[in-house]
Order: sequence, then C-alpha cells, then structure tokens
Amino acid sequence: MSCRQSWFTTLRTWDLYFAIAYAVVLVLVVADQGTGTARAAVAAGALTAMAAGYVWWGRPLIAMDAEAGRLWPFIAAMLVLHVVAITAVPVTAYADFALSPLMFMSLPLGQAITGATVANLLPPAVALVRGSHPGDLRTTSIMAVFGISLSVLMGVFIVRVIDQSDERLRLIGELEASRGEVARLSREAGVAAERSRLAGEIHDTLAQGFTSIITLLQAVGAELDRDPDRAREHVELAVRTARENLAESRALIAALQPAALDASSLEQAVRRQVERLGEETGAAVSYEVGGQPCPLPTAVEVVLLRAAQEALANVRRHAAAAAVRVRLDFRAEGVALCVRDDGQGFDAARSAPGFGLSGMRARVAQVSGVLTVDSAPGRGTAVTVEVPS
Repeated sequence: MSCRQSWFTTLRTWDLYFAIAYAVVLVLVVADQGTGTARAAVAAGALTAMAAGYVWWGRPLIAMDAEAGRLWPFIAAMLVLHVVAITAVPVTAYADFALSPLMFMSLPLGQAITGATVANLLPPAVALVRGSHPGDLRTTSIMAVFGISLSVLMGVFIVRVIDQSDERLRLIGELEASRGEVARLSREAGVAAERSRLAGEIHDTLAQGFTSIITLLQAVGAELDRDPDRAREHVELAVRTARENLAESRALIAALQPAALDASSLEQAVRRQVERLGEETGAAVSYEVGGQPCPLPTAVEVVLLRAAQEALANVRRHAAAAAVRVRLDFRAEGVALCVRDDGQGFDAARSAPGFGLSGMRARVAQVSGVLTVDSAPGRGTAVTVEVPS
C-alpha cells in the first residue's frame, strides 16, 4: 500500500472528520431561521447524498488507489450536489471544509488544486447568480479566497509529506534489498570458504594417506618374492595408514580436531609423522623439539600439524631425499616448525599447483602465521612455519 493510501484511507480519522463535518453543516441548515422547510429538506437531502456517495462510491475507489480518471465522475457528482445544497441553503458552503481535503485524497496535486478551487468558488458564484445582497456576496468571496488559499497550502504540505514518506519507503525497500544481497553474498562466501577448508583438509589428510597406501602396496608387489619380511612390514604400515585415514575421515565428518591430536600432544603427533616418513622411504630422519612445550590453541595446533604433513608429503613425493630433519621450536614470541631435506629441491619462485604450498600458505595465514620456503634445484628444501603467540 502506498503512503497516499496509508495517509488517507487506512486511518479512520478522515472518516470521522467527514462525519463531523456532515453533522455540523446539517445542524447549521436546521438552525438557519430564514430557511423554509422545503429548502432545508433539499439541502439536507443533497448533503445526505454527498455523504452516501463518499461512503459507497468515492471511498472504495480511494482505498484501491484508483486513477484520477475513475475518480473525476465521483468528484463531479459531489460538486453538483454541493451546488444544489448551496442554492437551497447558502450556509451549506461550509461543506467546502470537507470537499477540499477530499480533492487531495482523490486526485494528483495539480488536479486537486483545480478541484478545490472550483469547490470554493461555487458559493460566491451561486450567490452572484441568485443576486444576493452585496454584503453576502462580499462575505462569500472572502471565504472563497481564504478557503482556496488554505486548501492549496494544506494540500501542498500534505502531498509533500506523502511524497517524502514514499521516498523513505523506497529507500527502506532498497536498503532491505541491499541487506538481503549482502546476506546472500555472505552465505555464498561462507560456503566457498567452507568448501575450501574441506578441500584442504581432505588433501592434507585423506589424499596423502591414500598416496602413502598406494606407494606401500606398490613396494609390496616388488618385494613379495625377494624380501617377504620387508613386504610384510609395508603391508602392516599400509593397514595402519588406512586405519588412521579412517579415523581422520570420521573426525572430518564430525568437524573435530585431527584424529592425531585427539590422544596426544602436537609434538608427539609430529614425531609420528616423521617416523612414518622414515619407515616408508628409508630416509634418515631426525626430529627435535626446542624450548618448553606448552598448550596451544587448537587452531594453531591443527595448522602446524597439517603443515608438517604437507611438507613431509612433498618430501615423500618429490624430494628423493636421503636425510630429513624436522624441528619444532616453542619460543616466547610464538612457535616455529621447520622441515628440511637434502633432496633435489626446486625453484621456489614458481607457484606450486594444487593444494601444496599455496594451500599450506593459506592455512598458515588463517592464524596470522608466516610460511617461508627456501629451495633451489639440487640444494634441497627448507619449509618454515612461524605462528605468533
């Protein structure tokens, strides 16, 4: 519903105002001592017809915000009845106090001003045609000028208030639409972030575990005939890796911390990752813990463990290293993890595809950490993660 409808039709105040105006003018007609019974009856009938016309004709059209073309016949009928009432009893000119607001309720501003002007000019026009006393004609003319001025001023004020309210409603609607769009974009961003997080989790846990299992089973195929004991060790390691993968998948589904951190500390979880690398590749591995281990926020522990897993997975897949050193340092300003190998290295300036170093860097940034990669072809690789306390 528009503000114009709200202003004029949803409030019963205007209905009450018109009822009071009808009653007052009707009382004036009855109280006019110079009015004969026949003329009083004609005036009362015209006023009653105007009231009925408003209730059953004009008001429903106004309520549905009808176009001016549909309202002009109603306005014309009201003006004709007004002429009849004034001709019978001049005091009914006071009905203009109801007719003028009705114009602004029914018509656009320009047409409403025209209608209100006509309504206020009817009393002096009828007085002139009837040859009324000059004093009476002067009085009705002054009242007409006053009524026109008041109607125009009040009408313009009311219409401007309505237009401002319409504009506020439009702006509120746009604001609500903008808020809805922001909420939608926020939801989409949240979904995208969650997808990215899950993709990183799957890559850092399940995908790496499956890669290890494939590597171990391929080694078993080559060792079954010439080294059954070694093949058996690799089968046991593959089974253990599969069980850990299962635990990781359950933790991922339940949105818990990594299974490796459920029953052990960060330094113990990293140690197991290092030892597994040595068992799988045969490389000489070493692991050191510096400083005094202390409890860390879960998010920081997860980032450091995932970084260790990714760095060791890169050693397993790409480095062909003979020795790997891992150090976890607990410092006053934070914690640092360094994974260093003597493998073939690579050009660190090149962007790594997939969820390797780029995924690790994004994860570290989530806890305000810094990832540093120092590598060159033939010189090995050192991956360092530093997270502030």
